[in-house]
Amino acid sequence: MDLHIAASIVPLLGWAVHGGILTRRLASARRDPLTGLHTRAGWAARAEHLIRRHPNAAVLLVDLDHFKTLNDTHGHAAGDAALVATADRLRAWCGHNGTAGRLGGDEFVAVVRDLAAADLHRLTVALHEPLPYEGRSLPLAASIGACSVAELPVRTLPDALAAADAAMYAAKGRTRRGSRTTR
Repeated sequence: MDLHIAASIVPLLGWAVHGGILTRRLASARRDPLTGLHTRAGWAARAEHLIRRHPNAAVLLVDLDHFKTLNDTHGHAAGDAALVATADRLRAWCGHNGTAGRLGGDEFVAVVRDLAAADLHRLTVALHEPLPYEGRSLPLAASIGACSVAELPVRTLPDALAAADAAMYAAKGRTRRGSRTTR
């Protein structure tokens, strides 16, 4: 091989390897390492796409109830197991009709093409199922806030998240008084 050709190929190979490393880092930065769900950035891009394409799309915020107590009582490994179980249940509920993400801590988010077709009651039941953990059954509970983007004056993700957040805190107040209904 000609020395000039080899000298020009080496930097290109270096840039190709560098590009591959950056691509892997970006992909891992868009996934939560514990749950495998999308992080806020990865989820938001998918959510905006679904909102644009599906007029009946809905955004949901999910917050685990009494998570600190579970963590303090049963340990951080139990807390991690609760987060993973919640992520799995939310991912299964979304299926091919949406996508789920983890905002951080015990807060999750989802977007679905059509809330009526997605059956919010089924999600509520799934998120309240006890978690088998080390021979025990740990109670899980979650407050869910949902916003149908069709009901918004302007169909934007930030507005949908704000409305879902308000609905979630209203549900959290009802949950503390014993009711598990959301919306």
